[in-house]
Amino acid sequence: MTGALIELAIAVLALLIWIGMLVVRGGFWLARERDTCDLPPEPTDWPDVVAVVPARDEADVIARAIGSLAAQDYPGRFGIILVDDSSSDGTADVARQAARDAGGHPLEIVTGQPLPSGWTGKLWAVSQGVAAAGGGPHYLWLTDADIAHAPDTLRSLVARAEAGGLVLTSLMAKLRCDTFAERALIPAFVFFFQMLYPFARVNRPGRMAAAAGGCMLARRDALERAGGIAAIRGALIDDCTFGALMKREGPIWLGLTDRSRSIRPYDGWGEIAAMISRSAYAQLGYSPWALLGTLIGMALVYLAPPVLAFAGGYPLIWGMALAAWVLMTIAFQPMLRFYHRSPLWGIALPLIAAFYAGCTFLSAWQHWRGRGGMWKGRAQAARAGG
Repeated sequence: MTGALIELAIAVLALLIWIGMLVVRGGFWLARERDTCDLPPEPTDWPDVVAVVPARDEADVIARAIGSLAAQDYPGRFGIILVDDSSSDGTADVARQAARDAGGHPLEIVTGQPLPSGWTGKLWAVSQGVAAAGGGPHYLWLTDADIAHAPDTLRSLVARAEAGGLVLTSLMAKLRCDTFAERALIPAFVFFFQMLYPFARVNRPGRMAAAAGGCMLARRDALERAGGIAAIRGALIDDCTFGALMKREGPIWLGLTDRSRSIRPYDGWGEIAAMISRSAYAQLGYSPWALLGTLIGMALVYLAPPVLAFAGGYPLIWGMALAAWVLMTIAFQPMLRFYHRSPLWGIALPLIAAFYAGCTFLSAWQHWRGRGGMWKGRAQAARAGG
């Protein structure tokens, strides 16, 4: 009987958690914050913009990324700065040729300087690009070397920023979702991100802040007031840290988009696991207790409902566990529709969450071994985590 009471308590708690998340968590699961909603009017005068692209050994994707920037249909003055962060694969040459082929906005290539202590590689490269842009541009468009943008992306970003007086306008680039591993795991990545940082709350006044590093349009003067990129130089989760920094200077906005798309392939489970584990433990503040709490919480919220739905010995336990499973399946549907995936993937969310839990533990294990935050040959989490 004691075991049945414990199972009942777990089923009730899981169900209440899912009801609470669906009702009071800012409607994160509805995926309503998109750049196609509430379209702002275009400004009369288009401000100057400079795009800053950090790149380290990105020859396989940089041509599409730079080509998409050079082809932007932007009425104002726009330039592109690529910071070549010690690439060994000819990234700069590929980028230069791509800009020449596009025949659009000009490209400047900055050779990155050696990485100083206390900086992550990406932020050091971004900082050099911002410095190269100087005091001329009104906006800095911080984007990644593996993001391809539709021709009207910058126009849309600037229109929204100008209409809303935003100091930061960010788009969650649509991640590639072609291979079986990507179809199984990528929509959940964005779903979990929105659960942590409900976009509706990010976009309102208050403490909640976040951004998506693949596409961020920042007011240059606001960034200077905030202390520049140096203010977050050791951040491994640099986009959300940047969002928090900028929100102290004014309103920010974050939304989903089809305009900006990640072109980096994650062909296998191991590649996605590496992507997740690179920063998962940093999200927990490198705390073993936060790690333990997260793993227990994920087991309670995601794994307990299907386990009890199959193994629960009493109808009440079975019913509540099944209800929690149904709610999580429903919550996943808007994101699955956004990625044009079958609604049946919602049933598999517990297994998907188990994979993410494993990657979270892997992230901690890598950090303990001094290999945390590994990217392009650099173990950055050890530096970022102290």
